[in-house]
Amino acid sequence: MRKINLFVEDRGHEVFLQALVQRLASQYGIPIIIRLGSARGGYGKMVNKLKEYVSDLQGDPEDLPDLLIVATDGNCKGYSERKQEIDGAVKSFGGRVIYAIPDPHIERWLLLDSAAFKKVLGKGCDAPTQKCKRDLYKRLLLEAVRNTGVNPPLGGIEYTEDLVHAMNLEYLERTEDSLGKLLKALREIFKKWARS
Repeated sequence: MRKINLFVEDRGHEVFLQALVQRLASQYGIPIIIRLGSARGGYGKMVNKLKEYVSDLQGDPEDLPDLLIVATDGNCKGYSERKQEIDGAVKSFGGRVIYAIPDPHIERWLLLDSAAFKKVLGKGCDAPTQKCKRDLYKRLLLEAVRNTGVNPPLGGIEYTEDLVHAMNLEYLERTEDSLGKLLKALREIFKKWARS
């Protein structure tokens, strides 16, 4: 049983990553346990809480996860800059760390596969261009769900798990840089675990 810890910035990252990790674990036949750590209140608070979280993990070597996945939005800074910032917060962690850094926001990832959107909600959506504007992708997700005839009480994020299970991950790995980085890293780890 592989232990995977998620440390996330918000609920959207949590639901997306749990669904994605469970999907890949099932695909590779790897039994997993997912544990969650999170910090609400923005990026700065998240980084400080992440440092504390890593320190707490280091304090109990028997409870160290096989993998730590850290998730935060790129917020128009981009994958590389965010990764460098997070590297500093996790530098004391002795285990394997990978990053989920949607660029610029997690809601954009949910709009990238129109066929998955149609399968889940009955009507496809337009894949958004990449723009840096606060709350743009939250609004686009809400509009896309409403265009299917559904009025989502949580802004559309409640369809995340179903969308992740319907997504063409191979296609998205090739076409969406920030999601592709995460998928490649996860596949590499699951393949390694499947061989051992």
